[in-house]
Amino acid sequence: MIESGALPRVLIIDDDTSLLESYMVLLEDEFQVYTAETGEAGLELLRREDVHMALLDVRLPGIDGLEVLRRIKVLDENIDVIMITADRNMRIAVDAIKLGAYDYIVKPFEIDDILSLLRRTMEHQSLLREVLYLRAEVDSRHEMGNVVGRSAKMRQIYDLVTRVADTNATVLVNGESGVGKELIARAIHQQSQRRANPFVAVNCAAISEHLVESELFGHERGAFTGAVEMHRGKFELAHTGTLFLDEVGSLRVDLQAKLLRVIQEREFERVGGSKTIRVDVRIVAASNQDLRQMVAERTFRDDLFYRLNVVPIHVPPLRERREDIPLLAQHFLVKYNKAFGRQVQGLTPEALTILTHYHWPGNVRELENIIGRLVAISRHRVLEAEDMPLDLQSVRSQMAEDILATGADLRQARAEFERHYILQTLDQCGWNQTETAKRLGIHRNTLLTKLDLLHIRPLSPLE
Repeated sequence: MIESGALPRVLIIDDDTSLLESYMVLLEDEFQVYTAETGEAGLELLRREDVHMALLDVRLPGIDGLEVLRRIKVLDENIDVIMITADRNMRIAVDAIKLGAYDYIVKPFEIDDILSLLRRTMEHQSLLREVLYLRAEVDSRHEMGNVVGRSAKMRQIYDLVTRVADTNATVLVNGESGVGKELIARAIHQQSQRRANPFVAVNCAAISEHLVESELFGHERGAFTGAVEMHRGKFELAHTGTLFLDEVGSLRVDLQAKLLRVIQEREFERVGGSKTIRVDVRIVAASNQDLRQMVAERTFRDDLFYRLNVVPIHVPPLRERREDIPLLAQHFLVKYNKAFGRQVQGLTPEALTILTHYHWPGNVRELENIIGRLVAISRHRVLEAEDMPLDLQSVRSQMAEDILATGADLRQARAEFERHYILQTLDQCGWNQTETAKRLGIHRNTLLTKLDLLHIRPLSPLE
């Protein structure tokens, strides 16, 4: 992981000595640069040094660049490699991408081109390493599975899950549709002593109201038309484990009474049966409705509500934790690259700005669906603003209209967009300038210069 305040480390492998010297001079302000004139020397250096990125010429003495690329990926698959070639033959580029190259650039190129590419690569590195770090931290400390987020609200949820998981307390998870309530329930189960036993999920709203009782409690053969054999319900299947009751507010009032009895007595009878069945089940319920309001309206039993609401966990909508969006987007990129066999590496700053400004009525589920769709159909290795669906494009249009209304020329508009993006990133990083510079893919000194040019004044302790 790139330490706070440290320069990203880039290895340049090229047999042109004068070009290597030029790279050193041009990149030393933003990167810690290592150089090698042969593939063998570069690989030997990689065995000694922790390098984040590599610029690799295709044509090298000895082993060629593609073979060096293959060996780099064997040494450390997380090193992003940019291939340099003077050959415009697309077959070389395709072969490099298949071997795991992050990108390629064709000679001759401007220094701004290579700087832009390295900065974008560094941004990808930061996001990827952050995902890996968070996943490792979550697995070792919280066992939160696929729950992703580092916002203050999500960290409070992690802490609450950790404290309640090893008890048998009933938990009520509430939040809008798509925020990840089932993931929280699974995290509670995985961190509990019941983790080796069943986790059974049932969406109460997705089952016909005539079949809900049978699905929950089972039925005996002949209990009703079509009951040709005995059926064990979800409570029996979840014995010694965890039963997740999603959208519990959709249950009929008569079934609410039966559910209350099971929670209290830990026993029930199958539909059409008289045998008492005892179960040891931990209940985690969830709802996207306001159960307190439903109690006031007498559509949900107050005694059942208080039995379920022993430990309440509220999962905030995505629009209230926008700082989690870049991390979630990268998490889903990794997931769907693997699922679809793609190598989409990241998002441009403008694309990320669009994602963070969209209101996300479908929450995390909508974000996942969009990233999955873009990975499946995108022709680019980096997702751009133009790749976003039309409903997200409206965010970009609104931003443009806001700037246009000021009468700004192109230079002023570009500065306003840059100012807006920097301010947003500063807010996400708690105005930590080192962290902000790392997130933006620029040196801290460059950030300080931009803050001065764009008249962005750091917050004082009294503000």
